[in-house]
Amino acid sequence: MMMVMQPEGLGAGQDPFAGGGGGEYMEQEEDWDRDLLLDPAWEKQQRKTFTAWCNSHLRKAGTQIEDIEEDFRNGLKLMLLLEVISGERLPRPDKGKMRFHKIANVNKALDFIASKGVKLVSIGAEEIVDGNLKMTLGMIWTIILRFAIQDISVEETSAKEGLLLWCQRKTAPYRNVNVQNFHTSWKDGLALCALIHRHRPDLIDYAKLRKDDPIGNLNTAFEVAEKYLDIPKMLDAEDIVNTPKPDEKAVMTYVSCFYHAFAGAEQAETAANRICKVLAVNQENEKLMEEYEKLASELLEWIRRTVPWLENRTGEPSMSAMQRKLEDFRDYRRLHKPPRVQEKCQLEINFNTLQTKLRLSHRPAFMPSEGKLVSDIANAWRGLEQVEKGYEDWLLSEIRRLQRLQHLAEKFQQKASLHEAWTRGKEEMLNQRDYESASLQEVRALLRRHEAFESDLAAHQDRVEHIAALAQELNELDYHEAASVNSRCQAICDQWDSLGTLTQKRRDALERMEKLLETIDQLQLEFARRAAPFNNWLDGAVEDLQDVWLVHSVEETQVRKLVPSRDQTLQEELARQQVNDRVRRQFAAQANAIGPWIQGKVEEVGRLAAGMMGSLEEQMAGLRQQEQNIINYKSNIDRLEGDHQLLQESLVFDNKHTVYSMEHIRVGWEQLLTSIARTINEVENQVLTRDAKGLSQEQLNEFRASFNHFDRKRNGMMEPDDFRACLISMGYDLVSDTQGEVEFARIMTMVDPNATGVVTFQAFIDFMTRETAETDTAEQVVASFKILAGDKSYITSEELRRELPAEQAEYCIRRMTPYKGSGAPAGALDYVAFSSALYGESDL
Repeated sequence: MMMVMQPEGLGAGQDPFAGGGGGEYMEQEEDWDRDLLLDPAWEKQQRKTFTAWCNSHLRKAGTQIEDIEEDFRNGLKLMLLLEVISGERLPRPDKGKMRFHKIANVNKALDFIASKGVKLVSIGAEEIVDGNLKMTLGMIWTIILRFAIQDISVEETSAKEGLLLWCQRKTAPYRNVNVQNFHTSWKDGLALCALIHRHRPDLIDYAKLRKDDPIGNLNTAFEVAEKYLDIPKMLDAEDIVNTPKPDEKAVMTYVSCFYHAFAGAEQAETAANRICKVLAVNQENEKLMEEYEKLASELLEWIRRTVPWLENRTGEPSMSAMQRKLEDFRDYRRLHKPPRVQEKCQLEINFNTLQTKLRLSHRPAFMPSEGKLVSDIANAWRGLEQVEKGYEDWLLSEIRRLQRLQHLAEKFQQKASLHEAWTRGKEEMLNQRDYESASLQEVRALLRRHEAFESDLAAHQDRVEHIAALAQELNELDYHEAASVNSRCQAICDQWDSLGTLTQKRRDALERMEKLLETIDQLQLEFARRAAPFNNWLDGAVEDLQDVWLVHSVEETQVRKLVPSRDQTLQEELARQQVNDRVRRQFAAQANAIGPWIQGKVEEVGRLAAGMMGSLEEQMAGLRQQEQNIINYKSNIDRLEGDHQLLQESLVFDNKHTVYSMEHIRVGWEQLLTSIARTINEVENQVLTRDAKGLSQEQLNEFRASFNHFDRKRNGMMEPDDFRACLISMGYDLVSDTQGEVEFARIMTMVDPNATGVVTFQAFIDFMTRETAETDTAEQVVASFKILAGDKSYITSEELRRELPAEQAEYCIRRMTPYKGSGAPAGALDYVAFSSALYGESDL
């Protein structure tokens, strides 16, 4: 039911124009008593305003009214007014001039008003025919409300509230204007001038208006509106200024004329707002795409630069150089790689967020440049880690090799030095010709000493062979100083051969001299026989003393010197091994705690991702707390890295006290960080989806329960067969015939555009809500551009710059292709193709 709204200032009673039923467009105001009169000032304002408003429409039919309560009494001009403002034909009026003819015509008008959802209460045709001014003004106000104000809509408000919001929006930037109502807010005339200036700044110089000149401001607005906007003067400036509270209905009627006068501009503004909204979505998405491409390029370039370094297996000649390589590798693991791990994780998060936003705005899925898919980056990362593992294994193997080489080289040098010390002076001794002046006994003594030397020489043969074997092994292990080793070994071997030759020569010389002296001795046999006992004793004593001095004493003395030194070396090695074992145990104690903690957290995050309940904000708070706990645990990883470095610096590469290596811990830690970040991103994307599609928490919980039921592997992803079973359980006809296969393939392209072979929870939510989402379409954007283009099939750069903000205008101009139709001026742009491209129906 529609009741006439009471004019302000009336007494108690029911307002005959306050509404109900399906067409409520005004709230019921204070009670109205039909027997009371209007305030004289308000009556004057309403009479003038309503008369001018009626005439602004009646003149289209070539007529007008002079006296509002008299000229509508026969109902003819009332019916004509309704036909003009509605664009519809009313029943043929009665031609007679008698009272019942007039009542019949007024009733036809009132019936038409009632047919538009307005049920008049307390107004009868007789009162209009009798010229009741109060009832006539109330009827006209009802008509104004229904045909001039009810359909005004701004955002989610309509009618009076919508008109007020429109005025507030339009006048907000202007100084000294604060529209709060339809009476006192308009008394100084600045609000009316601001409305005109906002739409036609060429008509009024707002900067020159003064707040203390309300009469001048109002008359300026009235005159400009009548002359340039075809809005008749409906109010008197003096009446408005001199009335404490101008009549609200009169002001609303007049202001509504401005709304309708600028309807075309409003339509263009609405179209521009729609376009800006769509462009803003595309610009934000393009920015995310550019950021993804940039981050992906940088990450792939870093991998491309890093892999050759890790593939380089060129060893260093010394242990110190190889340890520097190991330190460089540790810096890579501690300093250079962790930021890249975060970048890779952020890249996946950005990709998932972008795809969510694209799906929510019904844009096609983002397809990165060739070689920059998430799968491409994952493959490159796996390749990097494989090469990295191989490099670390090679480094440790090479250090072990150099460690052995260093040990062998030291052993070679030690044995070579001992051998060279033993051979020192031996050649001079063997080259002596002391036997030439010796007696037979002396020669025989020299022979015995020489035999002892030969025995010693034979005993040293093993040492020489060992030295040669060490040199050979150093060569095989590619010792960096192999040349000097070979040179020294060759010198030892050459000297050994020389000693053998000289030894044989001296034996031969001694034996010849012995035979010669034996011949001489036969001549002195008698003398020799007499002196034999003494000579034999003397020769034996001399021989024994010489043997001890030349062979046994020196070596025994050297051994006694070496034993304490060797014992000290062993003690030092024992202490070093004890320190190493303590570090092993210290590392193992931490690793045995950290490893299970990381694994437990990974499983806990997985359970959270698969079974999160409660509101998304609660889930996010819980995940953020988990993330902070994980971040706080990082100091334990750092301490373990320190112990690991101590082990490597001590060349300790095995640890029987734990099954966790530093590599295991690093991989698990990176997996944990990635897992929590991905889970948080999933919830963030669910928030985006919920807010964009108006989902309730109950709906999200239902989606989660359905998803978890068919997530057989409990890894937060459904396999295609599981997803098919889920769809069938919800009533989708996906039986295994050709049509069902085609339909399922179509759905899979929607939920898995990158062909990963799984359906994530985010994609599942998006699919479940896709059909119910309201969003802009390419057709709506085309229609909006058409409004800005003045119904032309093309648009110009000037029009875009005039109607859109600078950034959006230039965005369109850069991307719109030239219009190829006929009759267009140079530089015309094709907004239809551009609109289609925004939604992926063609290429930008």
